[in-house]
Amino acid sequence: MTQRAEHAMVMDRLAIDDLITGYAIAVDDGDWSGYRALFAPDGRADYRSAGGIEGSIEEIAAWLAEMLRHFSIRQHLILNRRITLSRRDGGAPGDAATVQADYLNPMRLAGPADDAGGGPTAPNYTCAGRYEFTAHRTWEGWRLTRVVVHEKWRQVRSPGG
Repeated sequence: MTQRAEHAMVMDRLAIDDLITGYAIAVDDGDWSGYRALFAPDGRADYRSAGGIEGSIEEIAAWLAEMLRHFSIRQHLILNRRITLSRRDGGAPGDAATVQADYLNPMRLAGPADDAGGGPTAPNYTCAGRYEFTAHRTWEGWRLTRVVVHEKWRQVRSPGG
C-alpha cells in the first residue's frame, strides 16, 4: 500500500469515528435534525432487539424522539469500535465501511422528583449491547446507511432509586 493510500485510510477512519461519535451526541441531545443528517437518504435503523422498531430514518427519528422524552438524562457511550474499510484493487480504501461497537447507555427515567427540579440525577435505567453500523462515502462525506442494535442487557430501578 502506498503512503497516499495509508494516509487516505487513516483519514477515513477518523471521519467514520467522528460519524459514530456524532450519532451518540445527537441521540443524547435529542438533536433529531442532526441525527437525520448523519444518514444517507435511504438509511435505515433497527432497534427491535431493544424493544423498538425497524424503519427509515424519518420513522426512527420520530420514534426515538417520542421514546427518549421519558428520560431526563441520557448518556450514550459507544466504545470498542472495530472499523473495517472496503478496499479497492491495489489496497486503496473503498467507499464502504462497517463498524462494530459496544455501547453502554445509562439514563434516568423521569419521575415526579425530576419534574420538580433538583431531584436525583443518578441513572436508574441502563442498557448495553453492540451496534452494527454500515457507512458509505458520499459527496458530503461518510454517511450511515444502516444501524442495527443488539441489546445484550438492561437494568431498571425505580425512578426514586
